Amino acid sequence: MQVYLCEKPSQGKDIARILGASQRGPGCFNGQGVTVTWCIGHLVEAAPPESYGEQYKRWSLEQLPIIPQRWQVDVKPNTAAQFKIVKALLAKARELVIATDADREGEMIARELVELCAYRGPIKRLWLSALNDASIRKALGALRESNETLLMYHSALARSRADWLIGMNLSRLFTVLGRQAGYDGVLSVGRVQTPTLRLVVDRDREIARFVSVPFWIVDVSLSQAVQSFATSWLPPEGQADTEGRCLNQTAAHIASDRIRAGGMAQVTSVSTERVREAAPLPFDLGTLQEVCSRRFGMDVQETLDIAQGLYETHKATTYPRSDCGYLPESMFAEVPTVLAALVATEPSLRPVIDILDLSLRSRAWNDGKVTAHHGIIPTLEPANLAAMSEKEQAVYRLIRAHFLAQFLPHHEYDRTVVMFTCAGEALRATGKQVVVHGWHQVLTEVPADDAEGDAPQRSQVLPQMSEGSQCRVEQVELKAMRTQPPRAYTQGELVKAMKTVAKLVSDPRLKQTLKDTTGIGTEATRASIIKGLLGRGYLITKGRAVRASDAAFTLIDAVPAAIADPGTTAIWEQALDMIEAGTLTLDAFVMKQSAWVTQLVQQYSGIQLTIKIPQGPVCPICGAATRQRSGKTGPFWSCARYPECKGTIAIEAKRSAPRKSKRGTPRNSG
Repeated sequence: MQVYLCEKPSQGKDIARILGASQRGPGCFNGQGVTVTWCIGHLVEAAPPESYGEQYKRWSLEQLPIIPQRWQVDVKPNTAAQFKIVKALLAKARELVIATDADREGEMIARELVELCAYRGPIKRLWLSALNDASIRKALGALRESNETLLMYHSALARSRADWLIGMNLSRLFTVLGRQAGYDGVLSVGRVQTPTLRLVVDRDREIARFVSVPFWIVDVSLSQAVQSFATSWLPPEGQADTEGRCLNQTAAHIASDRIRAGGMAQVTSVSTERVREAAPLPFDLGTLQEVCSRRFGMDVQETLDIAQGLYETHKATTYPRSDCGYLPESMFAEVPTVLAALVATEPSLRPVIDILDLSLRSRAWNDGKVTAHHGIIPTLEPANLAAMSEKEQAVYRLIRAHFLAQFLPHHEYDRTVVMFTCAGEALRATGKQVVVHGWHQVLTEVPADDAEGDAPQRSQVLPQMSEGSQCRVEQVELKAMRTQPPRAYTQGELVKAMKTVAKLVSDPRLKQTLKDTTGIGTEATRASIIKGLLGRGYLITKGRAVRASDAAFTLIDAVPAAIADPGTTAIWEQALDMIEAGTLTLDAFVMKQSAWVTQLVQQYSGIQLTIKIPQGPVCPICGAATRQRSGKTGPFWSCARYPECKGTIAIEAKRSAPRKSKRGTPRNSG
């Protein structure tokens, strides 16, 4: 009997249909000589410390470090019945086909069962990038050998064991030290979660330390013939900061009066450059989460759930947990089929399809840059838009637009900068004249960096001017502004910071090392990391922003700098990639992690933490002080006399202030 082991029941149902396994059995589908079963995610989990000895039930410094000599796993109680089914099927199997998700975690979900059930028969690997019928049939005809993906399991196992060593040992270490210092909560430490939390804590401290500085701008409206356009005054050297903002109110007043009195401005130079913008790549998951956060206000877990639904339920898009936006060159031959499916899905799309140039090969088609997965694109078969929710349709159309953009020319425009002089003062106007709309015909999103600042000037069309031309001064407006602090992270921006952590690392050697790594976490785990931090009360949402709680500041101040350093965990991710590539062994990696954890425990066991214990409002029952604690629904204030007094107060999150322009905000703006 050939057994197909899937990750979820829905995947099993899709694959069973193609294999002709239509007879439903307990936890499986049966056919002629073939059975399809599933795992429901991880059926087993790493055993907790107490499984290695009764002494570990009590949290104490004397029991640390906990370094398993022989790693154990436990069957999850809520899926034990399905585990028994899988174990029985593996005992009868003559061949196993692993059909879990095509990623590191999917490999581990299957291989950990192979190990625990002592299956020793032949293994094949079904590698799926989409769950539509055509993709399943294609993958079934190209099963991979077991050894092609075995090292992915070793990499996932290394990640799991490193997380266990750091999480179990350091969470216990710093929680016990925290209790000695009077902190009642759990100081949860994680290989990925703690550096992620550090990003938010650092940003919040940067905001808190920010000192707003007044500056002044002079906006001048000029006209030539009947056309008006906007210009800005350029403060002279010595009157401006490094970003060109005038910090001298008197100088700005004098300049505005001079320009107003001057009446005419003369062109001193005109420069025009042709700008060609290539279409953005198809989405990887992180970029999709970032864009959906910015455009639709979705949190990162919601975006992942929607993308998973488009892949798994609607069969409308390819595998979502991809870290790559590039596409295999072999898939170029499938483009006409994909486009036909898009028209069948939404016939009103026909005019857009007709303007595409299928001879174009954008930079997206590049075998050299495709990783284990390719960019998220529409599948080969029509989808049912009516079955999708409004948000699912929005994300689907966004993914579709990024795919269609690959078959349109570059977006081209002329960027013109004109310099003027008026009564001895310098002015500058910037204009944009679109020459070729190109891929903007299907995708018009403005990048985040272009959405603020002097965007009106960048988008205006200037009249024809040449050196020496005269323009009339129509209006002069002096504005008092104040510099604004950095914005708090949104969930999408936090995911981007996790991906591009190299930009936040100051050490030049480490920065170079990090440039080609995946950053903090993976595409598959970043959403769950943020969700976990929110659930533990370390992060708090305020409108779209995520802010650090008092407990977060306490934790980051308590743990070793290396644990909270984003660069450290990115280096670990690079080591996991090395295991997958076969240049580092699982045992060598775990041995190094064990030695490092042992060193940290020895170094910090004898110290006394200085912890700022968050103090809240007085207890509504007894009037005593309250302390922040974490519950199932997040953080709350609890009476310091608990359990004698069980008074609590909810913590209400305030909505964040509206987003401000990087340029500044008028003092009297609402």
